[in-house]
Amino acid sequence: MRVLILSVTAGYGHHATAKAVGDMLASRGAEVHTLDVYAYISNLIKTTIDKGYLFSSKHMQTLYRLVYQLAENNGASYFSSSPSIINIINALGASKFAKVLAGYSPDVIVCTHIFAAQMVDELKKRKKLDDIKTIGIVTDYTLHPYWEDVPRVQYIVTASELLTYRCVKRGIPEERILPFGIPVHPKFNRQLARRDAAAQLGIDPSMRTLLLMGGSMGYADHVKTLEILTQIGLPLQLLVVCGNNAKMKIRVEQFAAKYEGNCIIKPYGFVNNVEVMMSASDCIVSKPGGLTVSEALAKNLPMLLVDPIPGHEERNVEFLVNNGMAALITKNFPIDEAVYELFSNPVRLQTVRQTMRAIAHPDATERLAEFILQWEES
Repeated sequence: MRVLILSVTAGYGHHATAKAVGDMLASRGAEVHTLDVYAYISNLIKTTIDKGYLFSSKHMQTLYRLVYQLAENNGASYFSSSPSIINIINALGASKFAKVLAGYSPDVIVCTHIFAAQMVDELKKRKKLDDIKTIGIVTDYTLHPYWEDVPRVQYIVTASELLTYRCVKRGIPEERILPFGIPVHPKFNRQLARRDAAAQLGIDPSMRTLLLMGGSMGYADHVKTLEILTQIGLPLQLLVVCGNNAKMKIRVEQFAAKYEGNCIIKPYGFVNNVEVMMSASDCIVSKPGGLTVSEALAKNLPMLLVDPIPGHEERNVEFLVNNGMAALITKNFPIDEAVYELFSNPVRLQTVRQTMRAIAHPDATERLAEFILQWEES
């Protein structure tokens, strides 16, 4: 079976989901290729989308939130009389991209970004992909705007059964919805004892441990967080992942070198063993990106959420907090109070883990792969 995965590089989660699905399918014998849609239409468009997302989500948050809410609340009808810029780009680039697809001759196309799904829908409308099965994956705990506007994409994978009612309200027939969960790397579905995970990291398994992560774009001010957490008075083991933000890692290392107290601070740059860190931790402090949230759910790790990007990450927060799986850090509920309350209330901690266990889909990647591969047998 030949599977083509289409994504857009704006935000890390779409790419990581594409890789998780692709690796799983390849391990089961499928021929898999992954493409960035706009890299094949125009590098200028690709760069504009990538940088535009990063800039607007960080520096124009009020406007970004407003645009998202308008699109979300009005759905496809909002631009019914005036096509969105993405629809115009897709319409202009459809013929060019159809030639690219023809070179791969896929049996199945999987889209991990709504823009890619819009391109596929446009090609389906033009009768270019009649015999090719199509699946879209929503990579957050909501239904992003415009997913209701791609009726020719046969199936849509969602993060949870709890979102099905919302999707149907937005106009997606229930028979098209696959509530498998957001696909994550299979390593997050493997059981790893806390003691074994701590041994791999060289940390104390009996000490309360927090995992601090800053999201794929490295926005988090970990030093400010450390200054607050180390004043609580609780002995904490703090695993601080700075990702590709080299300057932040240096600042954390400098703070750790000067710090004198009962907490242990472990700075890290970019890591490939987040699943081990999660297995060794009692709680994660992170931005609520869809992928990180799904990984934490798979690892049954309670979440304290910080600085959500307007739009999709705010919807992730609403889903998680309203369903009792996380708390949101705000000015009126700062991180020191959140950590103190969480660790001072073992019943709460246990309840959170039970709720997460009931809602999580750690096998999402396997389930999606099995669903796709069954078409080869039919």
